[in-house]
Amino acid sequence: MRPRTANVFFPFLKKSDRKGWRGIAWRWLERIGPVTRSAPARRIIQIVCLLIFFDAFFRVCWPYSEHFSSTTFSDKETLPVESFLLIDPLVGLSTALAGKVLNWATLWWMVGIVTVCVIIPRAFCGYFCPLGTLIDAFDWLIGRHFKRWHVADNPTELDKPRGWVHFKYYLLAGVLITSACGVLTSGFVSAIPVLTRGLLFSGGRLQLGMVKGESQLGPVDAMFYVSLGMFAAVFLLSLKGRRFWCRYVCPSGALLSFLNFFRVGERKVESSCINCNKCVEICPFDAIKEDFTTRSNECTYCQSCGGVCPTDAIKFVSRWNTVELKIFDDPPVQPRPVSRRGFVAAGVAGAAVAAVTGAAKATGLTGKSAVRPIRPPGSVPEPEFLDLCIRCGECFKVCPGPVLHPAGLEFGFESLWTPVAHPEHAGCHQDCNFCTQVCPTGAIQPLDLLVKREAHMGLAVVNTKTCLPFSEDGREDCDLCFRECEQAGYHAIEMQPLQLPVDRDELEAQGFSDFEIDEMSTILAPVVAADKCVGCGICTYRCHTKFVVQDGRLADSAITIDAKNEHRRLSFPLSAEELGPADT
Repeated sequence: MRPRTANVFFPFLKKSDRKGWRGIAWRWLERIGPVTRSAPARRIIQIVCLLIFFDAFFRVCWPYSEHFSSTTFSDKETLPVESFLLIDPLVGLSTALAGKVLNWATLWWMVGIVTVCVIIPRAFCGYFCPLGTLIDAFDWLIGRHFKRWHVADNPTELDKPRGWVHFKYYLLAGVLITSACGVLTSGFVSAIPVLTRGLLFSGGRLQLGMVKGESQLGPVDAMFYVSLGMFAAVFLLSLKGRRFWCRYVCPSGALLSFLNFFRVGERKVESSCINCNKCVEICPFDAIKEDFTTRSNECTYCQSCGGVCPTDAIKFVSRWNTVELKIFDDPPVQPRPVSRRGFVAAGVAGAAVAAVTGAAKATGLTGKSAVRPIRPPGSVPEPEFLDLCIRCGECFKVCPGPVLHPAGLEFGFESLWTPVAHPEHAGCHQDCNFCTQVCPTGAIQPLDLLVKREAHMGLAVVNTKTCLPFSEDGREDCDLCFRECEQAGYHAIEMQPLQLPVDRDELEAQGFSDFEIDEMSTILAPVVAADKCVGCGICTYRCHTKFVVQDGRLADSAITIDAKNEHRRLSFPLSAEELGPADT
């Protein structure tokens, strides 16, 4: 079997042919870089996957339009926008451990990528991962100019201990242990959640500000800058070496490395090898030892080494194929063993994180405020929600309001970056169930639109101290929240008569009849019907926009949404009639 070089994937691109369009194509490959020239098919697959991801994130996940409808999102979507999250195997495994539930949709996607990775080792990292593709682009544009900062390659010499070499395995162990203890941490470090959340705080925020205006942007606090810094660090690590994050940090890659034990294919070196060292220099994953054999757990089958081998000595064949292997005079290089101390330390750290988080929840020290967060419709109960939410940000991005924003530390560290509804920014539209359709882990259950319209996410509460009909400082008629609720079709606010204190004797002395006095002393005030209110927040948004932002008459909206009267189920029914009474 010949190596998968440019001549195998694209036989029309022959290096000796410098004329015509073939020569132009080859020169473009040379200009882009040696890795692209040696493995063009991999680069094409990477670019296609990255474009699919960007299309889903920036176009499909922004369904808002002037003429909004319930099909605006589905009309744009071809592949599920959460596809890349579903094929990140660490997402499925960690949520199953933390939530003690088996999400069959996630399971089948995970089985699919695992099957591909058995045939093409670590194909997710080398071909499909959009974060890896962006890191490759950063390496080409910036990282390659800082080679003097790169750490030494071939970190297998036993006389030079480098603890970071196996850091990703220790990080993976810590993530799995915390997940098994009921505290989900994979969303902080897993590849695709890191990318989607990072883009949400950077390019997604820029897009939202340009399209909807700066008023719809969430608040900027210390955690916002921490989030951006963590995302930037993923790329800045490349200043220490190509694909540094992928090679030494990413726990998703570590999980896939274990699957390489079941690989079907393998890189092998034939006896025609001339020790030119080109394969070692070009390997982006540091998967080639000093003796040119392979660190099988790190090889992604990118086949770049085969593309630069001048003697075609590198073959990608089945692991049972008995090719004429190169015989080395020196004994084979032994890889640096994984430290048992590292795994023990990772286990202790993971258990400590789980214990501290559990103790904080048990004692109520989970945040600065006792107010509970308002979760999206279809959310499972809060303990299970925190065990399943991977902080990927898909629900924020697809929310057309947006009413959903990432939480800071106001509800505790465990709620960091989870979705919280902010009705003062927008109301939850009655024709939108998009957030329930994109959650990859089941933290937000998929709801039919009719069920979503009946699912309670909170309860509207009138502040009688500031609401204009109730306010003693200057009572006046106002039915803004009532009209908005009626227009939305919920009919959860009623205007009921409110008797004002008047001096009846004085009015009677002035000649007013009892009917006229009753009419003069009565004003209509809003009252919320708890059984009908779903907590959509449309009333809050309109009151806040009118009297806080535009008129400046109130410091805060006179009608707010509290996390009460919710429907929080582990699984939701198929019909709105089966919802039953709201949770208390």
